[in-house]
Amino acid sequence: MRVLVLFAHPVEDSFSAALHATVLEGLQAAGHEVDDLDLYKEDFDPRLSREERLAYHDLDVNRQAVAPYVDRLLAAEALVIVHPVWNFGYPAILKGFFDRVFLPGVSFGLRNGKVVPILHNIRRLSVVTTYGGSRLRALLVGDPPRKVGTRVLRAVIKPGARVDYLALYDMNRADGAQRGGFLGRVRKVMEAYR
Repeated sequence: MRVLVLFAHPVEDSFSAALHATVLEGLQAAGHEVDDLDLYKEDFDPRLSREERLAYHDLDVNRQAVAPYVDRLLAAEALVIVHPVWNFGYPAILKGFFDRVFLPGVSFGLRNGKVVPILHNIRRLSVVTTYGGSRLRALLVGDPPRKVGTRVLRAVIKPGARVDYLALYDMNRADGAQRGGFLGRVRKVMEAYR
């Protein structure tokens, strides 16, 4: 399977970087073709420009500024997103990727003014993430990253596609055993990826 790994963290020795490496190793051990898209290393610009917004619904030009990223997304059969949760949301660079790459004609179409999901090449989606706060704290604010990963993104990919949401909550107080256990869980899921 062709798997696009979308990674968003600026620090190369962070726990998120360790999760990213674990995802890559697990998928490669399972024999998958992996396209590793590290948004910070590739210096992805998350800003949606005025021109891009004006051309947003023009399917002939809306993807020109991000064509290589659109091509990589459309070539994938699975998507694994690795990121921390910051302020109960995505890092700005990842949010910008969704804003600029998940375009009309790429992830959704419009028919009679109604949004129709079309990113059906993605038949498996996994999110691997960490939260500084507890699960209860995230629930109290509605856990927006979980909802986007398990509802919004699920809605634009292949109907019935499997979705995994692997989260380590309370990262600020997690000890080595808890972090190691989570790395092991992530590795196990990636090595069994189908």
